[in-house]
Amino acid sequence: MRTRVFQICRFFQIAVLSCLAGLTSGSELVIPDGWETTTPRDEIKPIFQWIPSHAGGSTTERFTIKADHRSGLSGAWVTTKPVKGGDWYRFRVNRRTTGMMLARRSAIARVIWLNKESKAVLRPDPTFTSYRPGERPRAEPEFPSQSGDSNQWTTLSGLYHAPADAVTARIELHFRWGEPNSSVHWSKPILEKSKPAAKRIARLAAIHYQPREGTTASDKREQFASLINQAAQQQADLVVLPETLTYYSSGKSFSDVAEAIPGPSSNYFGKLAKQHDLYIVAGLVERDQHLLYNVAVLMGPDGNLVGKYRKTTLPRGEIEAGLTPGDEYPVFETRFGKVGMMICYDGFFPEVARELSNRGAEVIAWPVWGCNPLLASARACENHIYLISSTYTESKRNWIRTAIYGHDGKPLAAADEFGTVILTEVDLNRPTYWHSLGDFQSQIQPHRPRLNDPRP
Repeated sequence: MRTRVFQICRFFQIAVLSCLAGLTSGSELVIPDGWETTTPRDEIKPIFQWIPSHAGGSTTERFTIKADHRSGLSGAWVTTKPVKGGDWYRFRVNRRTTGMMLARRSAIARVIWLNKESKAVLRPDPTFTSYRPGERPRAEPEFPSQSGDSNQWTTLSGLYHAPADAVTARIELHFRWGEPNSSVHWSKPILEKSKPAAKRIARLAAIHYQPREGTTASDKREQFASLINQAAQQQADLVVLPETLTYYSSGKSFSDVAEAIPGPSSNYFGKLAKQHDLYIVAGLVERDQHLLYNVAVLMGPDGNLVGKYRKTTLPRGEIEAGLTPGDEYPVFETRFGKVGMMICYDGFFPEVARELSNRGAEVIAWPVWGCNPLLASARACENHIYLISSTYTESKRNWIRTAIYGHDGKPLAAADEFGTVILTEVDLNRPTYWHSLGDFQSQIQPHRPRLNDPRP
C-alpha cells in the first residue's frame, strides 16, 4: 500500500515539475542544478523548457529550446564540468529538431576550455599557424560533429585534448536563428575521460610525369609502372597520377582513347595497386554508350575499382569535343581515410571541393592538366583537407605544380623535375588550429551558408 501511495505521489510530483518546466521564457522556469540559460539579447530570447527523467526511465531528461511565432531567436542551455588539463575527453550529446530547416547551423553544441579564473585558456599546440611567431593562441571553442539523420535523434560528438591550463569545460547546447515554432531537444550531455586519439597515418604520393612516348593506351599507362613502384618502395598508401593520361600526346581524339570503366586501363592500374598493396588514382576518358566523360578512377589494394568521379566542370575544349559533365560528388572509404576526387578545371570552382568535403572527404586527389596554384591553396585551406595534385605542367612555370597541399594551403611536398615521385606523411586525426578560429574544419558545417541547399 505504501509503495502504491509513493508511486502516486511521485507521479504528481513529476507532473508538477513538467508543468513548471513547460512555462515560457516570460514565466518562472525550473532549471536543474548546475545549469543556466543564456541569450545574446533579451529581445531574441527563445523559450526554454527542462523535462526531467520520469520514474522507470520512460522519459529521459531533456533540455528543450523553441521559438514562438517569430524567427531568428537564439539562446543556449549552459553547464560546466571539471576537467584536468592535459587529459583527453570524449563529448557526446543527442539532439532532435522539429520544424528546423538547417539543423547543422541552428542546433549546435560547443565545448569551451576555461582556466581557474573562468577565462579561456591558451593552447600551446605545435599545429597552430600563427600570424606572429612564438605566439600562444587562445583555445577557441570546440564544435562536436554531427552524425546521423538530423530530422531524428542524432549524436554530436568529439574527442578533445584539454589544454594544460584548463580546469573546467563549459558546455553549450544552442538554438540559433530558428524558424517560427521550431525547436531543438537535447539529451543530457556527457563529457568523460578517454584514451588519447590514435594516430591515423596516411602516406600520400603524386607522380610528376609527361607520358610523351607511344600512341596507344597501353603505351601511355605502362610508362607509369616504374614510378608507381618507386612510390610503393616509399610505403605510399595513395598514389595520384595525372589527367586523361591515355590521351596525352597521343595524337588521338577523346573518342579514340575512351574506354569502359572498368576497362583495360583501369584494370591495368588495379593490378599495380594489388601488386604494391596501395591505392591508385588515375585520370582516364570513359565511354558509357554514346557519352564520353573525363574521369578519375580509384583502384584499391585488392585490385578492384573502388569508385570513379566524372568531372563536373568542363572547359571550352572538352565541351567542344563533345564530352559530358558528371553530376555526382562521391567520397570513398579507404583503409586510411575518406577520399574524394576532382579533375583539373574543377579547381577553378570552390563548389566541387566543398561538396566533397561536405560529404566527409579528408583527402582530395586531383589529376590536373593546369590551374592557378593560388586556387590549389584555396581549395585545401578553405576545406582543411589534404589536396594531391598531379600535373603535366613544368614546375618552373608560374602555374599549377605537382604537389601535396596541407590544411593551411601550403605545399607539404612539391616536384621539380619530371619523372619524380613526391610523398608526405600526414596524421588525419590531427587538427590544425588557426589564430582566432581554432579548429576551423570543425566549424565549416555549423557556419557555412545555406545557399538554397535543402540538405541538413
